[in-house]
Amino acid sequence: MKASKLTRETINELGVCDRNFPEFAVGDTVAVSLKVKEGNKERIQVFEGDIIAMHKNGASTTFTVRKIGANAISVEKVFPYYSPLIESIKFIRSGKKRRAKLYYIRERIGKAARVAEKVLTKEQKELKAKKKKAQKKALLAKSKEPVAQKSDKPAEPEEKK
Repeated sequence: MKASKLTRETINELGVCDRNFPEFAVGDTVAVSLKVKEGNKERIQVFEGDIIAMHKNGASTTFTVRKIGANAISVEKVFPYYSPLIESIKFIRSGKKRRAKLYYIRERIGKAARVAEKVLTKEQKELKAKKKKAQKKALLAKSKEPVAQKSDKPAEPEEKK
């Protein structure tokens, strides 16, 4: 089922801007906070589950989240990454997986339908922290670089000798 309100064209018209969501991948568990309108009131609803698929298509990038609801009934939702209705995405835990799409989980029931948590050693955690710190430094250095400003006056022609 495709999105009925937010298509690639409407998202482009709104203007695709950088969303400051944490990095996540297939197999990870996330909590997606959505803005829901009911009548004239607006509230935030959280949808927490495992990411079973991601489709990276520029402005129409989507990810599919699957959760087990009441009475062990599974619920899947496809979220447009650049949708203005998504308030925030909270990364909960990383999943251990060996495939790009986890559609096989749909046929599983109970504990078999869970994605195992990816456990990192102390050294791996330190290495990951160092990489993040280096990336932040690089971003700060890049943002502090002076930007050449363009003047409104046309450039003066050079004199020939």
